[in-house]
Amino acid sequence: MLIILDNAESILDPQGTDAQGIYTAVEELSQFDNICLGVTSRIVTIPPACKTLDIPMLSAEAARDTFYRIYKNGERSDPINNILKQLDGHALSITLLATVALQNGWDMDQLTKEWESQRTGVLHTHHNKGLAATIELSLASPMFQELGPDARELLGVIAFFPQGVDENNLGWLFPTISDGANVFNRFRILSLTYRSNGFVTMLAPLRDHLCPKDPNLSPLLRSAKDNYFSRLSVGLYPGKPGFEEAQWIKSEDVNTEHLLDVFTTIDMNSESSNVWDVSSYFMEHLYWYKPRLVLLGPKIEALPDAHPSKPRCLFGLSQMFNLVGNFVECRRLLICTLPLWRERGDKFEVGLTLRQLSDANRRLGLYEEAIPQAEEALEIYKQLNNVSGQAHSLYYLAWILHADNQLDAAEEAASQSISLLSEKVDGLLICKCHRALGAIRSSKGEVEKAINHLEAALRITSSLDWDSEQFWIYYCMAEVYSSQDRFGDAHVHIERAKSYTANDMYLLYRAIYFQANLCYKQNRLGEARSEALRAVDVCEKVGATTDLEICKKFIRGIEKEMEEQTTPRESDFDGELLDPHSATCYAY
Repeated sequence: MLIILDNAESILDPQGTDAQGIYTAVEELSQFDNICLGVTSRIVTIPPACKTLDIPMLSAEAARDTFYRIYKNGERSDPINNILKQLDGHALSITLLATVALQNGWDMDQLTKEWESQRTGVLHTHHNKGLAATIELSLASPMFQELGPDARELLGVIAFFPQGVDENNLGWLFPTISDGANVFNRFRILSLTYRSNGFVTMLAPLRDHLCPKDPNLSPLLRSAKDNYFSRLSVGLYPGKPGFEEAQWIKSEDVNTEHLLDVFTTIDMNSESSNVWDVSSYFMEHLYWYKPRLVLLGPKIEALPDAHPSKPRCLFGLSQMFNLVGNFVECRRLLICTLPLWRERGDKFEVGLTLRQLSDANRRLGLYEEAIPQAEEALEIYKQLNNVSGQAHSLYYLAWILHADNQLDAAEEAASQSISLLSEKVDGLLICKCHRALGAIRSSKGEVEKAINHLEAALRITSSLDWDSEQFWIYYCMAEVYSSQDRFGDAHVHIERAKSYTANDMYLLYRAIYFQANLCYKQNRLGEARSEALRAVDVCEKVGATTDLEICKKFIRGIEKEMEEQTTPRESDFDGELLDPHSATCYAY
């Protein structure tokens, strides 16, 4: 005897009418040898004797096959495949989409237009079967209703965030939900959510249906927003309070960016909203813990110049481009930022912007612009009697003078910077200055002194636990050994540098490019080309346009030499990107 209980969530709901009696009867049926009992249900509370099978999402190929077996009004197309991808392989949604398109006689173009305008609202057939009705059936179950009046709104918050909600963050995100872990477990039992990489999330069709249409009308979402904003509104610098705690951004960056993207749209022209200041703090968090470009750029540039938050946001945006190696864009944004701070009469911020602008100009080889800018920053901080600002300005000036081959002046600037600082308070900057002195000594041919400075930097930064700085110290050591043709030592140190690139694709690119240079210097042209192609791939992913062109030029030079089959000459490209200075200080 084959018995199927289809969509059995209503009769098996433990909180439903006569639930215990029904559950007992089903459990007894499952004990008979001559009965094969099959139960389909969104609720996983089934008799323990039954074997549980999770029905997975459809693969991309299976989703296409399912759709086109129902909808036979055209050839397979990329626009339809993109819609199926947005449905997360949800079998019911795909079946409904194909059925609706077939019933209405829509061609591919019309189906695409309907999806773009209605999204999951289109998933409703003439026979009153639809995705919304199925979801609402789950929400009407006694088990769900028992969770209280906030349960549906809580689902809306989960639906709002692209990543869902981090299970480890329920306490600070929803302080008013007293039994959050139990509530989230019930959502999973009802198959409304699932766990993915530590986050409670849901399938795209459910997100589309449950996401609040107006985020401002959801008290729980507004509360979550305020809690995100509170955690973001902390100035960061290694060794200062709040720096270590800010690592939470590594896992929450996508959610945070989406939150800011939505609320900067809502508050686009508001000068009283703090969303723009929070956006600048968000970029600062990314600067230290997850360097990458952000979606907010066009909105920031569209702000009126008089908007109080525009210069700070422009500055933060410039640093994102700096970190991924797009120095042309970094320079452009800083040039836009500088007059805004001058108009406001904020000398401190003028000095900070001048420092960063001088650094961008240095990277682009514009030393005649860079040197006066760093010197002006230094004078501003002398007027303000700001010792830390003076030390930072001298540090940047040292790198510019080094790049311009004014080595004695560069050494003097870096040494002056160190003399102004206390290791206990300014350990990171002292470490950077030692790194600069290592590069300067190396350029002078004083290899042992260069290594001594770099080892001093390493001793300081090892206690700071800052991956980016440790990367650059090992990178500099590799460069020193490479300049002495000690390729084995150079390889060892660049491999050590690579171990600190987990959260920074641009640093990974620089390490790979360095390896390409090492291979080139050893006349291993095939390996050099292979490494350089890997570097291009990573460079394109992070948007490092300035470096990308240099890297492509390097590849063309390698390929030309491979074609000519000549002994490699002194490379025009060797060392062009081997600049030991990268991540610059974002704030004090």
